[in-house]
Amino acid sequence: MPIIGRHSIGRAARVRLLVGLAALGLAVTACGGGGGGGAGSGSLGAYHLDNASFKVGSKEFTESLVLGQITIQALQATGAKVDDKTGIQGTTNVRKALTGGDIDMYWDYTGTGWTTLLGHTPAQAPKDPTALFQAVATEDLQKNQVKWLNPAPLNDTYAIATAASRAQQLNVHSLSDYARLANTSPAQASMCVASEFLSRDDGWPGVQKAYGFALPGNLLKTIDMGVIYTQIPSGQQCNFGEVTSSDGRVAANNLQVLDDDKHFFVLYNGALTMRNDTFTKYPQLAQIFGPISQKLTDAVVRDLNKQVDVDGALPEQVAKKFLQDNRFIS
Repeated sequence: MPIIGRHSIGRAARVRLLVGLAALGLAVTACGGGGGGGAGSGSLGAYHLDNASFKVGSKEFTESLVLGQITIQALQATGAKVDDKTGIQGTTNVRKALTGGDIDMYWDYTGTGWTTLLGHTPAQAPKDPTALFQAVATEDLQKNQVKWLNPAPLNDTYAIATAASRAQQLNVHSLSDYARLANTSPAQASMCVASEFLSRDDGWPGVQKAYGFALPGNLLKTIDMGVIYTQIPSGQQCNFGEVTSSDGRVAANNLQVLDDDKHFFVLYNGALTMRNDTFTKYPQLAQIFGPISQKLTDAVVRDLNKQVDVDGALPEQVAKKFLQDNRFIS
């Protein structure tokens, strides 16, 4: 969360295969400056980066793949040459790729920056999204020479969910309710999580500490993130599971997200990050991606994820439609 990402890699791997098979049929190329509508099309045509070349990365889960493709196609629309390096597995690996020069930029989250990248505890995190972003952006620039562009409204935070019908049956609607269930009827509180959630301070260890429970190890199942969404409704492996708040499969599987009534989980506003030398050379990147970022609300990103994970579209196709619908490209 090597480290597996916060989201599904099984689905992502299949998506990457489909991308390869469908590449010839897509208008957008994975490499080069000619795809994504081309320079001069849409509002991004006002920017001219014809001599620029970028390597765009992403993590391996659906949302990150879509954000990566949005970034690729936006840059291509300015005339830039873009090398597609999306689909890197895990936070640690993609950050090493950035700082090591293998990629120039990728989307990350303020909560990940605060905890995983900068080593702070969730309890120390500012609760105000602007304050958290400013703290992360300032420290990461000073310590690591990584520039964070202004964040999106998107808050893709961790969450715990169960089937909506089961929430009613067990009267579990908040994490405090879940803690009570785990302490009194642990067999009914069985939980599915992805591996990274087990090792993060803002993951399972912190949840148990903050809410005062300890689920027996045999009731905690570690499975692929993408499988969790389908396992929760059946209850075969677990009655509850780790999800993320912007995932389209929450609604598609009729899941209810439990209220984080003690505000444990850190905010996860998405933002495009890049090495500061890249930003210094091309400061117009802030103007290019500012309007795009502002369109990425929870509801919008949840729908983008749904188009891939539920409807079966490719991340490239979803990204292109998003940019076209918002008149960034034609």
